Amino acid sequence: MTKKIYFILAFVLVFACRKGENIEPDFYSCNLNFTDSSSANQDDSKYRSLLTDMTSSGVVGVTMSVYRQHSGIWLGASGMADLHNNIGMKSCNITRVGSTVKMLTATTVLKLMEEGKLSLEDKIADYLQGDVIDKIENADKATIRQLLQHSSGIYNYIQNLKFQTASLNDLIREWKPDDLLKYAYHKKAYFEPGEDVRYSNTGYILLGLLIEKIEGKPFYKVFEEKIFDPLGMDMTSFAAEDHVPDGIVRGYIDLYSNLQVIESTYFSGWDYYTADGGLISNPYDLNGFFRALMGGQIINSNSLDEMLTWKTPGDLDPDFYDIHFGLGIFKIDTPEGIAYMHSGDAIGYYANMIFFPDDSTTIVYAVNSNYGKIDRFVSTQEAMDKIMSTVKE
Repeated sequence: MTKKIYFILAFVLVFACRKGENIEPDFYSCNLNFTDSSSANQDDSKYRSLLTDMTSSGVVGVTMSVYRQHSGIWLGASGMADLHNNIGMKSCNITRVGSTVKMLTATTVLKLMEEGKLSLEDKIADYLQGDVIDKIENADKATIRQLLQHSSGIYNYIQNLKFQTASLNDLIREWKPDDLLKYAYHKKAYFEPGEDVRYSNTGYILLGLLIEKIEGKPFYKVFEEKIFDPLGMDMTSFAAEDHVPDGIVRGYIDLYSNLQVIESTYFSGWDYYTADGGLISNPYDLNGFFRALMGGQIINSNSLDEMLTWKTPGDLDPDFYDIHFGLGIFKIDTPEGIAYMHSGDAIGYYANMIFFPDDSTTIVYAVNSNYGKIDRFVSTQEAMDKIMSTVKE
């Protein structure tokens, strides 16, 4: 479900001695555009203890937002934004949130559908031509709906060992869409379109190109016009415009699975220009986005129904919740009830957005460290169970 590259742990040794930059504390200064009353929230102590448990276990830093109908929005943070400069994490700090952008990509495509600019049953080949159609198996027959739902069968470029090697040989390289799509050329599709579902970043790169073809501008500019600006998402941007913007927290990886992390802030260049990752935000903005989406404030009810039409994979992951694929969103069966979600990560960063349709409880959290032993506390079913049960109890 995420953009995680597990092989990174075995090969990134050459960068293990990279030193942190000397950065002044003001670099991480940030402010919310409202008066934060989280300290008065009836669950403030419980939520803060949850975050402290995470950072006490080895997570470098975490920010979280929780919305509940009876108590409103709560924001909190724990741990460090920058270890080298000893800067603590704040709830307003920005971070990389990886594949959570796929929900925004899907939302934008559905907005274009509402505007009469496309149909979900159109083939992507009706809009895109050339090598990306001719050389990617299934691209000539997959529909926009199938790309959105990961039911196109199109090969996920990240799984190509040649891409993994090339990425690891130059972790700060800036990749463009065509550079990445080439790693899906002439690779066998997983299945015929519509037969099953399987996560594919390749499909979402194609959707980003679709948005650009229709709107005649970079897809992230369309995000700004249709989502960021209308919702007042002032702390959200896309990496293409500023790869490592002022104020972004440092990222770290647990390279040796011993909780002795190394910095990896600049190791995420493959998604700076593609609609399968590259989003920079914080839990407050993403919480507001998710609630607005589910509340019908971005797309209409018919579009939302399309987004929340589920397809279940033939093989379920025994180590994770039963998961069902919507259009840029997932449904999971949890001990706390049905939840909608999308997670995402980059090298040194992980984020997760969770929404419970029964009572609109919304949880968004982001950490600036991952891999090794840290993943156990941020991205596993065990970690999510703990977070959700704490919030919902």
